[in-house]
Amino acid sequence: MTSPSDSLPSLSEIPELTMAKPSDRLSLTSETPLTFTQARSGRYLSFYWQNAEVYGVLPSAVVGQLLDEHPEHGFTPVAIAPYLSRIQHVIDHGIADRFNYPFRCADQYLVLELTVSPVLLPQGAAKTVLVTGAPLYACTRAEATDLVNTLVSPPSPADSGHYQKSLTQVTQNIRRTLDLETIWRQTVAGLAESLGVSRCLICGYRDGDTALTVVAERHQPGLESMLGQELSIDEERYLSQALETRRPITFTVTQSEAEPLPYSVLSVATCYQDRPNGLIILHQFDRSRVWNETEIELIRELADQVGTGIAHARLLADSQNLATELQQANENLIQQHKDLEEARQQAEEASRLKSEFLANTSHELRTPLNGMIGFLKLVMDGMADDPAEQAEFIQEAYRSAVHLLSIINDILDIAKIEAGKMQLDLNPVKLDDLLSDVDNFTRTQAEQKKLNFAILTPATRDEVVLYGNYQRLLQVLLNLVGNAIKFTHEGGITISAEVLPKKANSQDSDRTGCVKISVADTGIGVSLDKQDKLFQSFSQVDGSRTRQYGGTGLGLAISQKLVEAMNGIVNFYSMGEGLGSTVTFTVPLYQDPVMIANLVEDESELTV
Repeated sequence: MTSPSDSLPSLSEIPELTMAKPSDRLSLTSETPLTFTQARSGRYLSFYWQNAEVYGVLPSAVVGQLLDEHPEHGFTPVAIAPYLSRIQHVIDHGIADRFNYPFRCADQYLVLELTVSPVLLPQGAAKTVLVTGAPLYACTRAEATDLVNTLVSPPSPADSGHYQKSLTQVTQNIRRTLDLETIWRQTVAGLAESLGVSRCLICGYRDGDTALTVVAERHQPGLESMLGQELSIDEERYLSQALETRRPITFTVTQSEAEPLPYSVLSVATCYQDRPNGLIILHQFDRSRVWNETEIELIRELADQVGTGIAHARLLADSQNLATELQQANENLIQQHKDLEEARQQAEEASRLKSEFLANTSHELRTPLNGMIGFLKLVMDGMADDPAEQAEFIQEAYRSAVHLLSIINDILDIAKIEAGKMQLDLNPVKLDDLLSDVDNFTRTQAEQKKLNFAILTPATRDEVVLYGNYQRLLQVLLNLVGNAIKFTHEGGITISAEVLPKKANSQDSDRTGCVKISVADTGIGVSLDKQDKLFQSFSQVDGSRTRQYGGTGLGLAISQKLVEAMNGIVNFYSMGEGLGSTVTFTVPLYQDPVMIANLVEDESELTV
């Protein structure tokens, strides 16, 4: 069995950690240790103390002295009976003991930290003890008496067995779980209950940490919680010592502002494969407690078990985290694969659409070009019977050229839009002028197909002025109306405009209202499942069906981009095939018009 002096550092080794220096006591942490031997009766058999004469103690007067004798230059414990009881307990059980005890040195009182060890004879029995120690601080007689009253009896073998049983139960509880939080809670609860300490803390530790965080705590009622607090390893030397030496570190704080009475602290590192992974800290505030060898050994063994539990729990947690990360990485790879597959399909679809667009466009380009060449050839060959027929041939060639130019313009527009080079100059645009031009360009086409054609304008006192680009707005309307005429065989087309008292687009913060223009027809309509293709570039809803109508499939896509460039929004509505369709778009107002609330016959009845 090792002696406590082998397990614990002496106070002289860590003087600044031993006690807080009070203002009204003489600190003796720099004093040299003393050594003496005593018989069972308490008689001094030998005595050595280098500084004895400083306190009026003469070694020659001490040797041979009984505890109940009080020579002028003697060295006597205060309250002899408790002190003698502890000496006799060491001799009877052969177990070393450590405790603090006040002594009277001539005419003053000193509190000493003592280690009492049995001196074993060859036959195994002990009749004397070896006492080593060092003075902690000077005190008054009343303080010495109070300290004696706080001392507890030394643990008996039965008490050691109780410690062993209780701490073994804690160890068994720790081994049943791999949850780190549970291990921490059960450790502090078991230690606090088994050892009867005022507070038990446990801190997690990893290599390289400069501070320890209290992760679990058990304390007596009335004490302030330290859960979550950080303890600096550099500032608290007992922490670094416990981590470096891998052995329990104990010390006594004699006085502080927070705790005016002496209290004891024990810290021990939890280790796995001789590497610390945590720290257990015990506080005893109700008395100055000196931990005996049995308690320290049991605490050390428990710390090793806790360290193993912490290591296994962390290994499991790290494995679970790694498995989660691998699962997440696998899910990310699967998602990336899906995204790549979707991108591949989109690229293939885009390639197909562009190939189909190229085929359709080639046909669309050849048709007006062949018309131009054919009619001009007829004129050049003199196939016209009269000047009127020749003029008709030239007129048809001109129409084919205009149609060809329109197709080329669409291709150039979508190329600019795709390249992000479409820039529009926005200016005031009169709504009446815009709709008048649309009427001039498209009404004849509608009437040739015997379709009804109507334009409805909002009722306002003054002109409605839009804020946009006139040529592009006209292009959008001609695209929409042209599509409506092309896909409508009976019924009609209605163009309507409505003033909305709210912004069409939040980005246009300077505009307070907008105009919604609608182009409605009674044509072939579009099925609900195909409407999402309407605004895709190079796309027609049904190539086989719409090929008979001609077109590049760029009209709606170009219209949408142009409207959005003028801070507007395009929408398409159709209840299905054969049920007609409506396309609406918004344009910001340049200024708010004055609306006519009710149409009345007498202008004088209008109120403003």
